[in-house]
Amino acid sequence: MNGGGSDDGLAPVIPLFGDRTATAAAAAARRAANTGPEENRGVVPAFPGSEASPVWHSSWIDGDDEAGAAEEEDAYDACGAIERDIAEKNLLKKLRTRSLSVREARAVVAERDLDDEAIEAVLDGFLRRGYLDDAALAEQLIHAGVDRKGQGRQVIAQTLAKRGIPRDVADAALAALPDDDLDRALEFARTKARSLRDVDRDTALRRLTGQLARRGYPGSLAMTAARQALDEQGGSGRSGVRFR
Repeated sequence: MNGGGSDDGLAPVIPLFGDRTATAAAAAARRAANTGPEENRGVVPAFPGSEASPVWHSSWIDGDDEAGAAEEEDAYDACGAIERDIAEKNLLKKLRTRSLSVREARAVVAERDLDDEAIEAVLDGFLRRGYLDDAALAEQLIHAGVDRKGQGRQVIAQTLAKRGIPRDVADAALAALPDDDLDRALEFARTKARSLRDVDRDTALRRLTGQLARRGYPGSLAMTAARQALDEQGGSGRSGVRFR
């Protein structure tokens, strides 16, 4: 050991945690990388004694992640196509048994796992092919109500509403119906009056008026038709008194 205090024979001192100045500079550089212009964010600038190194940013997506996302999207599209195909087949099966309004058809399609856009796409296709037609369905329902069931305008209108026919379409179809409610009510009353020959007039009139009312004929019209049908029918089988 030299007594002169020379440290030529001593090993150099190496800081355990590196140079504090360099460490502070690195930290400042990283802060600057995240607070500078957006196009420069995420990159640590070089400083003396170091190399520029990138800092990971959340907007960076690995190539494998992109491929996985694409595969998931393709799988979703394939699943949607299958659901749409099933929905179309279900709707076609329903239409083979009876006509449906657009509202009824929408309910059938909505049973599958489809979004609103897909549901409307299915319905548009059936509308274009003429499988769905609210105006034609309204005419069918009116024909069935008038000719087969002897119904009045009020009950027919209720039937159209229950089947989902839009109000404007229903009104247009009903407007085309001849204003012959009395004739239809009288025709129905005549067919029912035959079964009331064995009851007194008051009972026959009450029953017949009730039957007409349940078919949608207004009270005054039902009463008029019932009275005329009973008068035409003749006297009661039990009493022999002629209906007046």
